[in-house]
Amino acid sequence: MSYGFYISFSGIVTFKKADDLRAIVRTVPLDRILVETDSPYLAPIPHRGKTNEPSYVVHTARAVAELKEISPQKLAEVTTDNFFRLFERVRAA
Repeated sequence: MSYGFYISFSGIVTFKKADDLRAIVRTVPLDRILVETDSPYLAPIPHRGKTNEPSYVVHTARAVAELKEISPQKLAEVTTDNFFRLFERVRAA
């Protein structure tokens, strides 16, 4: 974190045996979190074993929000802000 890195979490965070990863989510500051699909691989629960797709990111975001004890809406706002801060050449609509 001291180097300014961002940490992006994929559907793995929803897997039953991903306790270590969930512990990491709890420690990463909100201003350094992103979520991703990792499509076409590693679909989150409840789609595990299927081909992953971008629409499934909602399950990953919901899991991360729960771990951070914030609403999914708040996580969406935070990760959107983080995206535009990280990729500053992209303009917000």
